[in-house]
Amino acid sequence: MPVPLISTKLYVPRVRPDVVLRERLLQRVSHATSARVVVVSAPPGFGKTTLLAEWVQRPDVDPRLVAWLSLDGTENEPALFWNYVVASLRAAVPALADLVVGAPLAASHVVATIVNALAGVEQDVWLVLDDFHQLDNGEVLIAVGQLIDHLPAHVHLLIGTRQDPDLPLSRWRARGELVEVRAADLRFTADETAEYLRSSAGLDLSAAQTAHLAERAEGWVAALQLAALSMRGHHDVAGFIERFAGDDRYLVDYLMDEVLSGQSAQTVDFLLRTAVLDRLSGSLCDAVTERNDSAEMLSWLERANLFVVPLDDQAVWFRYHHLFVDLLRARLLAEQPEMVRPLHRRASTWFEAAGLADEAISHALAAGDVGSAARLVELELPEARRSRQDARLTRWLQSLPIEVISANPVLTTFHGWTLMASGDLEAVESRLELAESLLADPASGSRGWAETEELRTLPATIAIYRASLAQARGDLAGAAAHARRALELIGPDDHLARGAAAGFLALVAWSAGEIGMAVDTFTSAIASLRSAGATVDELAGTALLAEMVAAAGRPAKARQLCRTALRRAEELGAPAARAIADLHVQLAELDLDDQDLDAAGRHLAAAEEFEVQVSGSGGRHRWFMAAARVAESRADFAGALEHLAQAEALYQPGYYPQVRPIPALRARVLISAGELAQAAEWALDQAVTMTDEADYLAEYDELTLARLILADQPRRRGELGPLITLLERLEAAAQTSGRLGSLTDIRRQLARAVHAAGAGLAPSAARPALTERELQVLRLLDSELSGPEIARTLFVSDNTLRTHTKHIFTKLDVTSRRAAIARGRERGLL
Repeated sequence: MPVPLISTKLYVPRVRPDVVLRERLLQRVSHATSARVVVVSAPPGFGKTTLLAEWVQRPDVDPRLVAWLSLDGTENEPALFWNYVVASLRAAVPALADLVVGAPLAASHVVATIVNALAGVEQDVWLVLDDFHQLDNGEVLIAVGQLIDHLPAHVHLLIGTRQDPDLPLSRWRARGELVEVRAADLRFTADETAEYLRSSAGLDLSAAQTAHLAERAEGWVAALQLAALSMRGHHDVAGFIERFAGDDRYLVDYLMDEVLSGQSAQTVDFLLRTAVLDRLSGSLCDAVTERNDSAEMLSWLERANLFVVPLDDQAVWFRYHHLFVDLLRARLLAEQPEMVRPLHRRASTWFEAAGLADEAISHALAAGDVGSAARLVELELPEARRSRQDARLTRWLQSLPIEVISANPVLTTFHGWTLMASGDLEAVESRLELAESLLADPASGSRGWAETEELRTLPATIAIYRASLAQARGDLAGAAAHARRALELIGPDDHLARGAAAGFLALVAWSAGEIGMAVDTFTSAIASLRSAGATVDELAGTALLAEMVAAAGRPAKARQLCRTALRRAEELGAPAARAIADLHVQLAELDLDDQDLDAAGRHLAAAEEFEVQVSGSGGRHRWFMAAARVAESRADFAGALEHLAQAEALYQPGYYPQVRPIPALRARVLISAGELAQAAEWALDQAVTMTDEADYLAEYDELTLARLILADQPRRRGELGPLITLLERLEAAAQTSGRLGSLTDIRRQLARAVHAAGAGLAPSAARPALTERELQVLRLLDSELSGPEIARTLFVSDNTLRTHTKHIFTKLDVTSRRAAIARGRERGLL
């Protein structure tokens, strides 16, 4: 007695009216008219059946005849399978109403009968075999392959399957006879996800919530549906979305029923043991699972669509779907908690041997082996420093327990260095003191620290970091002393450390306004970094060197330095993101000095792309300062002030001299906007007066005060005389110190002041009093120090000392050092 056929298997599934229309995929299937077969292959819940049913029922496509068969695994008996195929064709194609394959016949006879019958049909015919993965009978699969090979040109087969069918796909692919729609194609896009959650699921979610769900689901339609189901009636939707993972009860049930329950014990064991990994390769999985067929297993998992995502084109690296791996990890922890740490330990060992430090450290920590993690961090420090991987180094140190860091002088020192970015200078000081005490401890030799080059050179490293700390505190003499101490400790071939120490000496010179010395010293520092192979530091440092060169009055040279370094940095790509951003910002500053706003805007836009990659960098505030200058020049004063607010929020004291303080830049915007009262409050808050010492770091403040006084005429006419005196002093100091870049602005403001005062007003004819710096020089003249020794003490050039001495002689009306000392004592100055 023949087995009765279930007629509902021949019906096209109904498509819900609120389904998300996926035109891009429907068009792909519709345009497959030259293909023999279309394979839609993806894991469960990716919308394969919905896509096929939607395509079949579209009213706006070319007329065609579609036969549908939904398979469920009961059709693996050949005769029953072919009866179902014939029944589906007879139901859809009127011309085949009399088609019969009869009693059990050879597969070749059945295939020939069907092909001959289809050849007589004039219209396009599509045979849809859904859930094709249910077929595992080799005889049936071979016959289906033969059927496809002999189909007439107007007949096509559509296969929906959870795994690649055992058919000659590669042959059809090579002939151009195969169209494939896979999980990557079926994943919901961001727009499709938003439309589904809004229209189909009826959820009113924010853009951020939608984006978070989309990221977790990775376009998996079933996950979105189950998430929506879980959220219905949930009292804390926001909290649910934030916590949504593979342990959601509906998702667990779905994955258990649809995925894991049908797998062999060996497959499930492999999935659970490899769930501790964020990415998978055959060799890695062999090490972790202690088996030797992992590459073949990964290949099979990919073909079986078991939520494995390839990460390269060579099928070497894979990962599991986020939600799937959540489930696997939860199940591993519940069923085999004793295996979690050994699995992580094996993974750490493999990654260390492969030279992949990040994963090795991460798995060592997951294994509870903080000692190994600390050892790995210490060993990776030199390369991380040389290649300027600051964020990576910070992440490693933050992952270690503080007590582990505090027992190791190398880790303690570099932990202190990472704290510089937060502006917590006291914490930096504390870390450096602890490192020094650990090194000084007589028992330190028995501590078991790794005998690394970093440990041997640690005293010099600490001296360099102390120079940075002093520079951040404005202690220029201390910064210079620590940098010189570092150079005494550093070996001649340690180019990286020598470059850092020389760099701090240059920064001290820059902060003191000694631009010529700063440029020469920093050029030497850059050369040392180049010799050390610290290319990222070298290129980022070039942006700083260019700013010094521009301050020295050589903008064309500064621009050339930036452009040359930028070309090299762009060749390096992402590792040099910090340098690329800094160089673009410096070029924008040079464009602003030339009033080329369009060019400045282009450089800032280019910098912003790379700033995103280094958002934790201490130099981020400089981008907003440059953007504020652009906005001010375009009379967008509100925008400029907003940029400066962001710059101030990001700024942390560091080694970089604040030659353009943010409050003064804000005051300039207020002056340009005509808000003089608010700008005047800045002068009071910052205690900026015209009696200040002519200090380079105060120069920008003083020139800003000059702009304020000149903008507030004639109400402040009485201040013009002192202002002219101040500007003349600034002019002399800038010219003496080689700060030719400042002279243009100083002389512009001086000309405005003289013009405002009128022809009859001139600087006081009385001999002015000595400035604070001149009094300092006079006191040192009254000592046993030679001229060069005094210059070294003040950290100025010999030429600058001679200028100060000349001013002292003129003001005291003397012509020698001995006479100056005597006159100083007469006036009570000494």
